[in-house]
Amino acid sequence: MTWAWEYDPNEEWVAGQASPGLLAAVETKAAELVRMAEALYLDGSTYRGGPLPLEQMTAGDGIVVFSVHPRLERVFILRVIPHP
Repeated sequence: MTWAWEYDPNEEWVAGQASPGLLAAVETKAAELVRMAEALYLDGSTYRGGPLPLEQMTAGDGIVVFSVHPRLERVFILRVIPHP
């Protein structure tokens, strides 16, 4: 398996109200998260715990809620919240 990120359940549900600029920032941050997770969990298939707790961070002019699943070697973007 190879580390990757994806919207969960899909981009429209997670980021339907986000501007194109915010989406670009989210995708950049997601790629950074994948690189960090890949460095921490060299072989996610051997990980024996569950998913890590939900986390959030800023990206562009919004907030991103995400979860890292080492065994699946995935970073799931769960919610993109644009700043008003």
